[in-house]
Amino acid sequence: MATDLEQMVYFDEQAGELLVSKSHAFQAEVRSYLQLLRNKGVQFSIAQVEMDVIDHRRNQYASSNVEFIERSEMQRIALDIFRRAVHRRASDIHIRVSSRAPTKIFFRVHNDLLLQEQHPENWGKYLCSAIYTAMSDVSDATYEVLSRQDARISKRNNLPPGLDGIRVATSPQVDGNIMVLRLLYNDEGQSNDIGVLGYSEQQKSLFAIMKRRPTGINIIAGPTGSGKSTTLQRTLLSIHAECKGAKHIITVEDPPEYPMEGIVQTPVANANSEEERSLAFQEAIKATMRLDPNIIMIGEVRDPPSARLALQAAMTGHQVWTTVHANTAFGIVDRMIDLGVTANAMCDPTLVTGLICQRLLKVLCPHCKRPLARDIGRYPAADLERILPCVETDKVHVMGKGCEACAQTGIAGRTAVAEIIVPDAQLMGFIKSGERDRARGHWINKGGVFMLDIARQKINAGLCDPFHAEEEVGPLEMSSRAALR
Repeated sequence: MATDLEQMVYFDEQAGELLVSKSHAFQAEVRSYLQLLRNKGVQFSIAQVEMDVIDHRRNQYASSNVEFIERSEMQRIALDIFRRAVHRRASDIHIRVSSRAPTKIFFRVHNDLLLQEQHPENWGKYLCSAIYTAMSDVSDATYEVLSRQDARISKRNNLPPGLDGIRVATSPQVDGNIMVLRLLYNDEGQSNDIGVLGYSEQQKSLFAIMKRRPTGINIIAGPTGSGKSTTLQRTLLSIHAECKGAKHIITVEDPPEYPMEGIVQTPVANANSEEERSLAFQEAIKATMRLDPNIIMIGEVRDPPSARLALQAAMTGHQVWTTVHANTAFGIVDRMIDLGVTANAMCDPTLVTGLICQRLLKVLCPHCKRPLARDIGRYPAADLERILPCVETDKVHVMGKGCEACAQTGIAGRTAVAEIIVPDAQLMGFIKSGERDRARGHWINKGGVFMLDIARQKINAGLCDPFHAEEEVGPLEMSSRAALR
């Protein structure tokens, strides 16, 4: 009888409305149910409808309830994945959903993608949807699998301890979709000394020169994941600490990644397209220059308008820090000219005050690394013929099998290798006249050191594996002399 009654009525508690089948409105079971509700003091109105309306409403409720349960469970699963990634100190989480293969979850640890688990396709779809729609607080209204979308997770209840936020990027792929989550760690308690990142004392002194200049632009280059943002963060925080808050430091970021206490961080407004994002970025830079800053940090020079505005900010009496994608410190000049900055501006040493390019090399676990001389049989003859003439074999170590101290990875972290140019008139004159070899020679004579040579120093100190280093900085057989050709 209860089953029959369910087919005749549907009570919407939220609306206080009782839907009753027109065909069964006067049946005894329905009338008894109405009286039962009244006896309980339930307030309701009655609407007589067709049976299919009741069926539709009941199915709709069941579907939404199942979806709510699944989404809630997926949020719990996502938070557990975030916790495990933080425990491994992963920089990114990749979720690959495919119709032809299982959903795969990877952690990027020390720049390597490590497969963590696999699940059915639908599981991956539910997970991505829950992360984007239920956990992200800066996102589009809906998650669209066939679109490229960006979002951000910053609410504390959606983040494990140790994270300030998660940057979310999605994209369709041929047979499914991919979601990449960049983990933004809360490292406020760490030292602002860039020496901790791997910079030498001599390089720190060059940074000090740049920080003392009241005006000019300092540009940090490197590929994605090379630590540019971290170097910028530590530099700005060190300036703030050294001046004891006497300088007004403002950032323009899309979006702000790491919180910096005492520094005004301005986000770029949400945009629906690259064109809108570019315009919003330009407006943000212009607005920042009207806010009486001493120092401006522009998260990234991404197009000709932002490149010109960054130089304009330096021209109008500000110290500017920014990043760009370029392969070498000297290559920054060419990249900025490609972005529309004039050669005259880029070759003015009073305007361009610092050019830095960096990479990150894996640091060997000190507990399980092995001397190369003891493991020389592990490597092909061709690799040894290339590597051995470039290093001090008796001092070089390679990655071991892993141990408890390094979670069986053989790696203890990463260290920066960088080349830094503090331009002078003679060097910029050589660059402007197209004499790049003379410019590099002049820089070397003044103490300049290429990334490749810094990498070799760290290899000979037993800190980095030479075979790993080549993956980041190129063949070790290239020397400073070869780089001049």
